[in-house]
Amino acid sequence: MEWENQTILVEFFLKGLSDYPRLELLFFVLILIMYVVILLGNGTLILISILDAHLHTPMYFFLGNLSFLDICYTTTSVPSTLVSFLSERKTISFSGCAVQMFLGMAMGTTECVLLGMMAFDRYVAVCNPLRYPVIMNKNSYVPMAAASWFAGVINSAVQTAFVVQLTFCRNNVINHFSCEILAVMKLACADISGNEFIMLVATVLFTLMPLLLIVISYSLIISSILKIRTSEGRSKAFSTCSAHLIVVIIFYGTILFMYMKPKSRDTLNSEDLDATDKLISMFYGVMTPMMNPLIYSLRNKDVKKAVKHLFNRSFFSK
Repeated sequence: MEWENQTILVEFFLKGLSDYPRLELLFFVLILIMYVVILLGNGTLILISILDAHLHTPMYFFLGNLSFLDICYTTTSVPSTLVSFLSERKTISFSGCAVQMFLGMAMGTTECVLLGMMAFDRYVAVCNPLRYPVIMNKNSYVPMAAASWFAGVINSAVQTAFVVQLTFCRNNVINHFSCEILAVMKLACADISGNEFIMLVATVLFTLMPLLLIVISYSLIISSILKIRTSEGRSKAFSTCSAHLIVVIIFYGTILFMYMKPKSRDTLNSEDLDATDKLISMFYGVMTPMMNPLIYSLRNKDVKKAVKHLFNRSFFSK
């Protein structure tokens, strides 16, 4: 194929850790183990939230959605990343890259909005426990979850559509493990200020607004908990939302560290992404979905009881 100043790309090269071949085998094993844990852990949470009637509540409905979301999110990139670690040909077609961008951003946006919905659910449970069954009924929490998915799909469709319409130049090397939308945009030889503006608006609407809802909800929750006179009552109230709070801290903490940490002038003026940034990105993409079911199962008596009940019914019912 003859390259000109501008051309139609048919494929991208995913650089990943190709500069560190010894690390590729190590991280192939580590990510494969993590991916299996993600599938088993989140799959188990989905299964018990469906089969156990005691878990047919808004909180576990949202948790089931979060687990399904984590499986989808990691599946959009992890299998292809594992293949690239073992393959000498680390390429992805333009259409495959577009699909990966769409699915990755859709899942990421949906998780941001869903965590905000879950924070509101915990606020109602702690601050208005008597009205909780009325406010968080099926006619409320199902549309809330559906709205999270809808927001993710619409945001991703708009942003992906604007990116694939860009003109790309000679460089087709994506310095990342997957088709991350910012990494792809950097390859364009056209003005991307419009794309950046759309992304800024989307970040405010679908990342910062849910974060604001989370902060407000937990401010009111903490204020309500501090008014409880007994330490046992405070501990019981906090235990209902501690797992969600830990998940939020890990999820948003990783995002803030990844995108807001100080960068050197050389890094800012280049398109290179060092190995540390790539590993942080990998942590965000794999570690968080792996930790979610562990956090909810270790800190939740209902989940532990449901898992034991499911295990006993499966192996000792005969």
